[in-house]
Amino acid sequence: MKVLAFAGSNSSASINQQLLDHVVERIQNHEIKEIKLTEYPLPIYSQDIEKNEGFPINATIIKNVIAESDALIIAVNEHNGGPSAFFKNLIDWLSRLNKTFLEGKKILLISTSPGKRGAKSSLEYTKNIFGRFGGDVIESFSLPSFKDNFQDRKVTNEVLHMGIEDVLTTFAHQIES
Repeated sequence: MKVLAFAGSNSSASINQQLLDHVVERIQNHEIKEIKLTEYPLPIYSQDIEKNEGFPINATIIKNVIAESDALIIAVNEHNGGPSAFFKNLIDWLSRLNKTFLEGKKILLISTSPGKRGAKSSLEYTKNIFGRFGGDVIESFSLPSFKDNFQDRKVTNEVLHMGIEDVLTTFAHQIES
């Protein structure tokens, strides 16, 4: 299976990117393609831009990369209880290009934050809206208190480590069936 992985953050020091890298390293027997969304800059969505300039080429490129994939792993960051404007902007552009841009895609959502909730609000928001675009979120995992539970590119809390393992096992099983 072809699995596309990316983080919804535009921070060069993204803790969600670090968690994503850790998760991607643990997946075996699948072709993984990891992209950095910062390599595909997009203007803030505007009906005026869409009408006057059309769709940005980078939105089309990302839409096509998603279409070529069988499954997705997305690390969702959180700003003030919701997804970052950077990530939300991507969703806005993609949904304007094709309302069902996630059709047939099985999705694993992961998130983390420095706080005890591990970006759960953003994760839940994303989980809820992805169905509108045809996506099937089959698993999700939130890592709380990143600085306490993740060091040297590894999850250090044994219970959380086992939780990620369970989620990855279920995800792998679901995308293979």
